Amino acid sequence: MNLNLRNAIIQNVSGNSQDELRETIVDAINTGEEKMLPGLGVLFEVIWKNSSEQDRQEMLQTLENGLK
Repeated sequence: MNLNLRNAIIQNVSGNSQDELRETIVDAINTGEEKMLPGLGVLFEVIWKNSSEQDRQEMLQTLENGLK
């Protein structure tokens, strides 16, 4: 079986409202299940690819501060 996980995750959330996307993200974080990490990674990839350079800098600053 040839399954593209990235495409499956994107298809699973395509068309979701902001509330549904928030619920998906919060649920993945709150459950703390390792199996949710690839999905969060794909969602971050979508955010990164669709962000301006300024938005990327802000995300990096937030990430850096959160890891201190």
